[in-house]
Amino acid sequence: MILEVEGLNKSIGGKRILKDISFQMEQGDCLAIIGPSGAGKTTLLRCINNLEKCDSGTIKIDGSYLCKDNNGKSLYASSREMAAIRRKIGLVFQNYNLFPHMSVLENIIEAPIHVLGIPAKEAKDRALELLKLMGLEDKANYYPFQLSGGQKQRVAIARAWALNPKILCLDEPTSALDPELRGEVASIIEGLVEKEMNILIITHDMAFAQRVANKIIFMEDGQIKEAASKEEFFNSYQNSRIKRFVSL
Repeated sequence: MILEVEGLNKSIGGKRILKDISFQMEQGDCLAIIGPSGAGKTTLLRCINNLEKCDSGTIKIDGSYLCKDNNGKSLYASSREMAAIRRKIGLVFQNYNLFPHMSVLENIIEAPIHVLGIPAKEAKDRALELLKLMGLEDKANYYPFQLSGGQKQRVAIARAWALNPKILCLDEPTSALDPELRGEVASIIEGLVEKEMNILIITHDMAFAQRVANKIIFMEDGQIKEAASKEEFFNSYQNSRIKRFVSL
């Protein structure tokens, strides 16, 4: 398993946000986690990326324990182990989080050089290769303010991919995009899946999830209400109460 989450619980300000969350991702999965606002989707993603600490439960990434449940409390990996684990997972934020004072190329090579210690020339060559795959080879010297929303999204994906993570996480990748740009991002993700990238997506966009994912998890009120293959999920969708929250 590339990702294992078991018995995950998280409270914020005395309110339980995640309630006994358990699921697995296999090698080659593109897993979409969907559900209404306030379901706990983004909190779950932040816990998996160690941006939030869970109260109890276990998270295992590519065979390494980010945290492990011990008598109802999550014990986290050491700082040295954590650094290695964090390199296994990449995150594309909902608002992209590109550095505004850096060019597109500089945004992509920053972490490979300063986090992974990759030589500058190698990092640059890799970044240019990724930009070509994203259809942005002519935007290497542009700055974020000169890009459209779809272009920013593709740069953010390239930046995360440059670290060669085992899992690429995307938080609401189509939320600020019009239908045409959503299609562009979907095509990029389909290309990543073809290259055997493991992808975890948080989304409200049911049509997007139906197009790119092979597995679906539906969350509501901090709990997993349904987990199924894409085919099983959408075959039962029309007769499901899920339809109250999301629509094609």
